[in-house]
Amino acid sequence: MAALNTQSVPALDRALTLLELLARSKAGLTLPELVQQTRLPKSSVHCLLVTLQRRGYLYRNERTSRYLFGMKLVSLANCAISGIKLRDQAMSFLRGLMHETGLTTHLAILENQEAVLISKCEPAGTMRVATWIGKQMDVHCTSLGKALIAYCAPDDLDRILKEHGLPRHNDNTLCSRKKLKEELARVVERGYAVDDEEDELGLRCIGVPVFSMQGRVIASISLAGTTGQITADNIPSLAARLKETAQALSQSLAQELLPDGAALCTVPAANARVSARTV
Repeated sequence: MAALNTQSVPALDRALTLLELLARSKAGLTLPELVQQTRLPKSSVHCLLVTLQRRGYLYRNERTSRYLFGMKLVSLANCAISGIKLRDQAMSFLRGLMHETGLTTHLAILENQEAVLISKCEPAGTMRVATWIGKQMDVHCTSLGKALIAYCAPDDLDRILKEHGLPRHNDNTLCSRKKLKEELARVVERGYAVDDEEDELGLRCIGVPVFSMQGRVIASISLAGTTGQITADNIPSLAARLKETAQALSQSLAQELLPDGAALCTVPAANARVSARTV
């Protein structure tokens, strides 16, 4: 109800109207044509077009003076399509893993230095894990996040940690860059990450990266449960099953031709081989 009562931003609303008109045109539209169709002041339309052009969403054909979609919109569309393909393609794998283990399964991507959940499967009759689609999680204290950033180049990792920080959730949270980097090195070595009550007390999670066929991390999947469900004794076997699922998902995505432009971090070929090994 609050969203319905919130006033829209007029300039943004007008900019979106321009984009929708251009989307319906086959050869683009000129400034006079857009002014005529929107019935907006010429100066306002021109300012909006220039702004969209500077940001890469539109470009102006100098010969015809027509505005057309720029590559920025194409890039955004590709990212949206890739995210939908990734989520849809992963669902059967997540459900199978959930039924097999009796644990909650997650799929996440890296966005704005955080792990963002884009899919979740939760078994009935178990303690509910406090996660939801769209939830943003810290990368330094979650298994999904560690799996996403463990294979990043050193400069990229430093930038992520600098911009996001290392907020403390409880006494188990790694708040030291040095210790976190040592932990991430172990993630690469064994091919999986563990959140040992670092994000939330009483909960333990195992996460593994999902690689593209070019050896890039495009997502991560995890198993989540209580400390009674995920123990030191069963972590190796659960991690092995999780890595098998991630590898199968990677192969399935390759067959669907998921654009490699959606990749998050590059992983050297040697590390990609480590990730595919069983524990």
